[in-house]
Amino acid sequence: MRNVKLISTLASIFLTTAFMVEDFKALQLKYDRVQTAYDQKSEAVFALLASKHLQPSQLELYFRAIKNEKILEIWGKNRTDESFQHITNYAFAGYCGSLGPKRKEGDMQIPEGFYHINRFNPASSFYLSLGLNYPNESDRILSNKLKPGSDIFIHGTNVTSGCIPITDEKIKEVYILAIEARNAGQERIPVDIYPARLDEKSFDELKTYSKSPEYIEYWRPWLGNKVINSDAMQQFWVQLQPRYQYFESHRQLKTFKVTGSGKYSYL
Repeated sequence: MRNVKLISTLASIFLTTAFMVEDFKALQLKYDRVQTAYDQKSEAVFALLASKHLQPSQLELYFRAIKNEKILEIWGKNRTDESFQHITNYAFAGYCGSLGPKRKEGDMQIPEGFYHINRFNPASSFYLSLGLNYPNESDRILSNKLKPGSDIFIHGTNVTSGCIPITDEKIKEVYILAIEARNAGQERIPVDIYPARLDEKSFDELKTYSKSPEYIEYWRPWLGNKVINSDAMQQFWVQLQPRYQYFESHRQLKTFKVTGSGKYSYL
C-alpha cells in the first residue's frame, strides 16, 4: 500500500512539473510579439536545430559573447549529450563602452564574466529581451556598492547603454531558442561574456591593447582623469581564461565558484 501511495505521489509531482514546464511556452505565446516571432521564425529555427540533430524537447543552450568581435555565439546540445555544438552567431547591432567589466551604473559597459538568463520579457521596450543576472555574485563584491547598475539584457533594436542588442528580427530567433530550452526544462541558460577570445595569442594581444594609449585615454574621463590600472584589468581577465579554454578543448562548461573577494575560481 505504501508503495502504491509513493508511486502515486511521484506520478503527481512528475505530471505537475511537466505541466508547469510545458505551460511556460503557452504563457509566452499569449503575447503578440512572441506569437509573431513563432509565426515568422519558428520554421527556420526548428530547421536549424534539425540540421544539428538537436531536438527542441531536449534542448539545452549556452550563449557566449565576444565583445571585441561584437558577436553573440549560440551553442546547444540535447540533454543527454556530453558536449555542446555550435548552432549560429548573431552580430551585435550596437555597442558602447570598452573592454573591461561593468563596475557601476552609467558606465556604459557591457558586463564581463559568467551569467545566466534570469527573465524573459515579451513586452520589452526593445521588442523582446532576455535578462541577465547582473550584478552576479562577483559583481556585487567588486562593483560600486550603492549603484552597481542593473537591467542588462540581450534584446532587439540597435540601441544600447550596456546591453547586447541584435535587432528585432534576430531577437525573435534567439527568444524562440530560449523559450524552447526553458520549455524543455533548462531553468538557467548560461551566458558567458568575454572581452576577446582568450586563447594564448589573443590574450597576449588583449594585454598589449590594455596598455595602449587608445585604451588608457578611453578610460581617463570615466576615472576622473586617472590612469586605468591595466595590470588589475589583466588579472581579472586571467580569472576568465580557464573557463574559456576548457570550453574550447572540451565543448563543456567548467564549473566555477566566486570567492569572498569576488574572484572566479574553479572546482
